Amino acid sequence: MKALQQEVDEYISQFKEGYFSPLAMTLRLTEELGELAREINHHYGEKPKKKTEKEKTVEEELGDLLFVVICLANSLNIDLTEAFDRVMHKFKTRDKDRWTRIEG
Repeated sequence: MKALQQEVDEYISQFKEGYFSPLAMTLRLTEELGELAREINHHYGEKPKKKTEKEKTVEEELGDLLFVVICLANSLNIDLTEAFDRVMHKFKTRDKDRWTRIEG
């Protein structure tokens, strides 16, 4: 994750504008999540694409979402590896008995 954060930071750092504000990036996250939801609805749901709509993929939209998450984390000096490790610790401790385990 650290390498991804560094790659995004190197990319953003080449522009005078730099990172957008946290509010703007949160709005961008919402936009990207909506685009992901639309692709999932087209692919797995009941709403097929119109013939005139550009072909996108769930993979592409997940990539867009990941990019914006990394931008937001970088702008707030959040190490996503540490954040992820804390979340996994929470799932492995607090939520360890929440779900039905697969036997074997």
